[in-house]
Amino acid sequence: MSGDGTAGGAPGLGPGESGPYPLHSSAADPSTETIGYRGPTACAAAGITYRQLDYWARTGLVEPSVRPAYGSGTQRLYSFRDVVVLKIVKRFLDTGVALQNIRAAVQHLRERGFRDLERMTLMSDGATVYECSSPDEVVNLLQGGQGIFGIAVGVVWRDVEAALSQLHGERVDTGETLVGHNPADELARRRNRAV
Repeated sequence: MSGDGTAGGAPGLGPGESGPYPLHSSAADPSTETIGYRGPTACAAAGITYRQLDYWARTGLVEPSVRPAYGSGTQRLYSFRDVVVLKIVKRFLDTGVALQNIRAAVQHLRERGFRDLERMTLMSDGATVYECSSPDEVVNLLQGGQGIFGIAVGVVWRDVEAALSQLHGERVDTGETLVGHNPADELARRRNRAV
């Protein structure tokens, strides 16, 4: 992370110094999603139950960013990034990370754009979640005794891409169902438009 992070539980590391920092909120440009994934598709890609998905949405842990549910009969639509975050939450819960720390990590990931997300590694000592964006930061964290386990977001990203390429997406503007939609194709189109 850049030097605007806080040291938190990482001894010897302060703002402006290189090294991993606990996840925190940062401003990011919100991206407009054109493809959404309904609840059952998000569950299948993230490896969670619909009950978990519903509970996480109702408690604000991971809310759908494309279209929230507005009463009975409306369908939530999750973005690709939402599904990646769902899978990360599942992995953190499976390893016993405290819900409060997962909420902080989710808030950080929600506010962070797609930029550099694929190269991020999330590390935790069970009490604090840290973002590392380089192998050196991972090593520094481990040498400092903070990291016990890590989640390579790029691996989760590719797992979700592979899963969603076998499932259905939905165009937000037309409601058209896309069979076997590959999120990587949409990301490539966005990158080409931005250049």
